[in-house]
Amino acid sequence: MKIHEYQAKQIFSDYGLPLPRGSVVETVDAAVEAATNLGVWPVVVKAQVQVGGRGKAGGVKLARNIDEVRRHAQTILGMNIKGITVKRVLVEQGIEIARELYAGAVIDRAGKCLVIMVSPAGGINIEEVAAATPERILKLRVQPGLGLRAFQIRQAIYFLDLPPETHEVTSRIFKALERVIMDHDASLVEINPLVLTTRDEVLCADAKIDFDDNALALHPAIAALRDENEEDPLESEARHHDLSYIKLDGRIGCLVNGAGLAMSTMDLVKHYGGDPANFLDVGGGADPDRIAAALRIVTADRAVNTILFNIFGGIVRCDRVAEGVLRARERSGIDLPIVMRLVGTNEDKAREILAGTDLIMMPTMSEAAQKAVELSKRGE
Repeated sequence: MKIHEYQAKQIFSDYGLPLPRGSVVETVDAAVEAATNLGVWPVVVKAQVQVGGRGKAGGVKLARNIDEVRRHAQTILGMNIKGITVKRVLVEQGIEIARELYAGAVIDRAGKCLVIMVSPAGGINIEEVAAATPERILKLRVQPGLGLRAFQIRQAIYFLDLPPETHEVTSRIFKALERVIMDHDASLVEINPLVLTTRDEVLCADAKIDFDDNALALHPAIAALRDENEEDPLESEARHHDLSYIKLDGRIGCLVNGAGLAMSTMDLVKHYGGDPANFLDVGGGADPDRIAAALRIVTADRAVNTILFNIFGGIVRCDRVAEGVLRARERSGIDLPIVMRLVGTNEDKAREILAGTDLIMMPTMSEAAQKAVELSKRGE
């Protein structure tokens, strides 16, 4: 789960991190009032959307007076940035920047540890830095049970070549990155840029926190920060039905039980020259209503022209899947071709239920994927 910059900064403030003064508003008049209350010039008007590239899209503007604040707020509020409509702006004091740095914390699942990353190349995507100049990124592996050590903090500070008067506050920032990601079960905590000002002060000019969805039940206050207006409507609906769904760009709607089997199914679709329209794991205990909801979500994507079911009936029963498909077709009038591979518990009952229908039953994963790809290319 992602949250907005202003929400991440509110969490940062709980840990005593140095932040620019500012407030989030939803109207032009409120933006003008917020800038007036700051009492400093210039100020920055920043679009609050959960996507990157706000600056390049015109969603971050510097204002040197009230008229510019009003003009920028009018332009940014309602702006569309990568498909998201801007509904809030953060009005924040301007910073006299000497250098832009990067600091972040991420869970390294392969290494089974937390990694603190720092770079003197802040203000741009860390992925671009890693690809072009990987030597400009320092990665500090935090051993479980030991935490971030003092020598690692010193190593990071010297790597960034920071002036001595900033060492204490920068040390607190690095320690806070570790605490924030561990205290909240986050998957990513990022400050980009971490700014060194012309007065040799260090400020968190931006803030980003991503949370592990699987841990949100342990953090109701964090879960309450979710902004569903920023999410894909189909992904949001899928979450309400406890379905794992990610929209993609293809034409074959995939409904599979089990994340590993879903990935394998998508690989097979690509292998045979097709493109999956989604990742969707209906789970191990899917009942007819849940299957019907999954099918409705997949077919709501206008790009989908073929449906591929790949169900291995271990916990989930194949006959329940069959009942769910027929129920969904009856309710919604879905007329897309449906290819099904049902293997496992009550497989024979499922075949009896589907006998006489126009659903296409295939015995293996490969044959089912191949048939779905063939049908998706009809008319080409």
